Amino acid sequence: MKDYDFAGKVVLVTGSSGGLGIEVAQAFLKSGASLALTYNSVNSLLLLQKICGTSKNIFLLRGDFKKEDDVKTLVSEVIKRFGRIDVLANVIGGYIAGKPVTDIDEKDWDAMMDLNLKTAFLLSKHVVSAMLKRSSGKVIHVAARGGLKGGGRDAAYAASKSSVIRLVESLSEEVKSKGINVNCVMPSIIDTEENRDAMPSADYSKWVAPSDIARIILFLASEDARSINGAAIPVYGLA
Repeated sequence: MKDYDFAGKVVLVTGSSGGLGIEVAQAFLKSGASLALTYNSVNSLLLLQKICGTSKNIFLLRGDFKKEDDVKTLVSEVIKRFGRIDVLANVIGGYIAGKPVTDIDEKDWDAMMDLNLKTAFLLSKHVVSAMLKRSSGKVIHVAARGGLKGGGRDAAYAASKSSVIRLVESLSEEVKSKGINVNCVMPSIIDTEENRDAMPSADYSKWVAPSDIARIILFLASEDARSINGAAIPVYGLA
C-alpha cells in the first residue's frame, strides 16, 4: 500500500476526536503533515493530546462549527498559525434515525441538517475562500451510502447526507478550474466502538474500518487525485 508524503502541507481535520476522525488525523500525522485538529469538549481534547501529542506541528482548536463565527475564527487561527490550509478533511457528522417521517421531531430534523450539512457548507465556504487566494487546495467531506437512497426511518439523516453530495458536486463545478479539488467519501456502517455498542448483534466483519476510509481520504488529498473532481467515492467494506 502506498505511503503518502504530506510533509510541508497544512491539513485541517474537523471532527478529529471521533472514531473516524482520529484515524484520519493519525494517518495525516504519520504522513508528515502539519495538523489543525478540532475538538468540542475537554474529554475530546485530552483524547487528541494523548493520541496525537502536542508538537509544534499540531494545533488544537475548539469550536461549534454549526456557527459561522466559529468557522471564521477557526480558519483565521489556522492561517495565522500555519500561513495557509492545503487540505480540509471534514469528518464532522452524526446519525439520528429510527422514526418515520410522520414522527420525526423538528429538533431532530434540524440537528441532522445542522450537524451533517450546515457544517460542511460553512467549512467549505470559508476554507475554500482562503484556498482560492492561492489557487490550490483539496477538500474532502464525509457523506454516506445512505445519501444515495433512503431506507425508511432515516429521512433526516439520508436527506442531510444526500445534500452533502450535492454540495460537493456544485462546489466542485465552481472551483475545479481554479486549482481546487472537492470530493467526498461515502462509507457504509463504520466499524467504531460507538457503532458496535449500538448494534451488538451485527456482523462487524462486513463493516468498513476507519483506517481504510482514512487511506481513501489521504488519496483524495494527494496529487494522485488531481484529476478527480466532484466525486462521491463508495467505501462500503463488505456491506
